[in-house]
Amino acid sequence: MGAAVALAAYFLPGVNVDGFGSAILAGILIALANATIGTILRILTFPINFLTLGLMSFIITVLMVLLVDSLMDSFNTNGFFSAMIFAIILALIKMLFGALSSSRD
Repeated sequence: MGAAVALAAYFLPGVNVDGFGSAILAGILIALANATIGTILRILTFPINFLTLGLMSFIITVLMVLLVDSLMDSFNTNGFFSAMIFAIILALIKMLFGALSSSRD
């Protein structure tokens, strides 16, 4: 996850990570925030998520990126739009890593 965060931050001018260690920590914190707070929010907003065909789940993921941004000084995004693009690119990179690792099996 850290490599994906570092790679996504490299491609986006609105996202800054101060080194690979900070990228690993940001990746861990984003995963933990999504697994705990994000899961609770997804359960509470299930009807809205159902009506918006999953858009609310994506917004919750962006909010978790912004939460990690506020917790870490070495991981910075320039607002909601940068965090949104970061979440999209991060998901694409993770999908690519997953496809590459599953093709080796």
